[in-house]
Amino acid sequence: MTEAPNPTRMTPDPIAGLEGVVAATTMLSHVDGQKGVLILYGRHIEDLAGKLSFEEAVRHLWQDFQMPEASSLREAFGEARRAAFAVMPVLEAAPSSLGVYERMQLGLAALPMSTGLPDAIAISGALPVFLAASHRIAMGQTPIAPDSTLETATDLLRMLTGELPPADHAAALNRYLVTILDHGLNASTFTARVIGSTQANLKQAVLGAMGALSGPLHGGAPGPVLDMIDAIGSPENAAAWIGEALARKERLMGFGHRIYRTRDPRADVLKAGLRLLGPENPKVRLAEEIEQAALAALKTAKPDRPLETNVEFYTAVLLDAIGIDRTLFTPLFAVGRTPGWCAHVLEQQETGKLIRPSSHYVGPSPA
Repeated sequence: MTEAPNPTRMTPDPIAGLEGVVAATTMLSHVDGQKGVLILYGRHIEDLAGKLSFEEAVRHLWQDFQMPEASSLREAFGEARRAAFAVMPVLEAAPSSLGVYERMQLGLAALPMSTGLPDAIAISGALPVFLAASHRIAMGQTPIAPDSTLETATDLLRMLTGELPPADHAAALNRYLVTILDHGLNASTFTARVIGSTQANLKQAVLGAMGALSGPLHGGAPGPVLDMIDAIGSPENAAAWIGEALARKERLMGFGHRIYRTRDPRADVLKAGLRLLGPENPKVRLAEEIEQAALAALKTAKPDRPLETNVEFYTAVLLDAIGIDRTLFTPLFAVGRTPGWCAHVLEQQETGKLIRPSSHYVGPSPA
């Protein structure tokens, strides 16, 4: 007689969340959480962010695929933005109840894949247009047409505000977009690869990845970092506020990471970019004071669990410093990560393999 599975039995740890399970072979990125290392196609993130434009970094990541060189890729992204603006009637006609992120998804769903550009370029180039337009529509403003001669970061800020941004703001946004370009097999990237493995088209895979990113456990942390900084208010309040939060068993936003057991290397890249904007910014000084107070308190409260600064902490401060509204943090993350999603889908489809894991049944046996 077959023994009935125990419905209350916990799933074995190696299966829970697929943690520790290798689901893909990739040339694109490698995350070493023990050493605090992020490698994008053979180069450390510190050698890319702050040194390359978004287009140049994308070209580096895409070098195994048939794509234009970096200078031509900038032109192609500009052409993709121009083509995406034709979708504005769909965005403007959408219900006002749609948020920015949902409107971006709607724009992508409506985007024709017949522009003559490779799909990865058409999609990656379109999302900055959809972000800026969706935000302006939400604010009761008219969307601004892209300038195809500009770099993505510069044009995105221009489409948001209607004015050419200061050079240091464009450089800071470039740094951020490069920093988040790819990061191993996270939830949204895995989603994109699973969809791509069915030979679904690239647009469907990116839409699925955007859905995964919308969950608060994946894409929602940077905004609450600013809420925490605002609540603390001044450096002299940091230690007491953090101590009380930890006593209430609350999570300190911007600290700790699912993978990294040491400092997230992207945090230092963004912190360096923030300093280039001017250390006299009082919010920058406040953020640094809060970081030091939080690290000291976490070391005391959780001595056996390494909790270091992660990318969300300085993402929030950097984007706030260049005038990005905190409601746009997740949409902007999608803009930066989309070329990474596209690369993973293309890589997966080259294998011709369908991703089809098994499950561990713990339900009751038939009567």
